[in-house]
Amino acid sequence: MSASPKFSHGTMAWFEMVGTLMCAATARADLAPDLNWSLVERYVDGATLPDGRIQGIRFDIVNGVPAFRIGVDKDERGDVTIEVCSATARELNLLYAADPAYQAFRDRAIRQGRIRVDGDLGAMAHWLAALHDPIVDHTS
Repeated sequence: MSASPKFSHGTMAWFEMVGTLMCAATARADLAPDLNWSLVERYVDGATLPDGRIQGIRFDIVNGVPAFRIGVDKDERGDVTIEVCSATARELNLLYAADPAYQAFRDRAIRQGRIRVDGDLGAMAHWLAALHDPIVDHTS
């Protein structure tokens, strides 16, 4: 059995891996075929990409079909918008969800304003949480 390929956190290849995992998870999630939902995750201190966007990802489900784009605009919003410091995102993406340090670090980062979530994750929270450990598997 070969090891999972690893991608350096925050690189274009890493965001591509995240978007690909999100799309694959959508296909397995048996979501409603008419579901429309969007998520924007932006690194508040992220690098500016060659197209002028900021490090981050936009993920959309339109009529049940997933798609993603690497890079987000400074003020771009989704149904859920997550703003996170890049160092905080990196730390979280190296810790598995079952590790007690993960929840403690995440809660502290939210209290300190290093993670801000706008919008209601609602029914999508469980689906998103299930993506965390596969992302960790592929992050270096």
